[in-house]
Amino acid sequence: MSATLASKKEVVVPVQVFNVLRRELEKEVGTLPAVRALHHAGYEAGLGAAASFETSGAGASLTDLAASDFWGRIERFFSKRGWGRLVHEDLHPGVGLLRSSDWLEATPDDTDPEGSCSFSTGYLAGLLSELSGRPVAVLEVTCRSRGDDACRFAFGSEAVIHDLYGHMLEGADLTRALDEL
Repeated sequence: MSATLASKKEVVVPVQVFNVLRRELEKEVGTLPAVRALHHAGYEAGLGAAASFETSGAGASLTDLAASDFWGRIERFFSKRGWGRLVHEDLHPGVGLLRSSDWLEATPDDTDPEGSCSFSTGYLAGLLSELSGRPVAVLEVTCRSRGDDACRFAFGSEAVIHDLYGHMLEGADLTRALDEL
């Protein structure tokens, strides 16, 4: 089978695969390397998913879509595949937000102060980068696994998301971190 054909195929796996992969990677290499590995794997998977996303529309070119139509397609793309409902919000010039109260990678019954959506963060970054034709960074700013009401993924340029992350590391909540950008 050619690499091109293989990259367009999709498989369905039980949601527990994310929890098992994370736990096993953490046991083998530690938490931070596990997060990095899942993020990198998600990024590569997101790059490949762009082909499925582009063929899932009604034939309209992505560049011809209104923003609301594009984000509606993103929501349908993830919902149809069982990831959960993903809603777009404009947060700040240069920073968007994707929010889900039912995101599948989160483990709200097994609270983890580190969160658990590392694969998803990479997947979203890869998908959005490929679709936009430029690097898009994604930062999970809230997670149901940490006890938050929803998983929220901020996205934008690498520089802006890096600055946002820095402000949040210094203790700023999302609103204050955005104000400080």
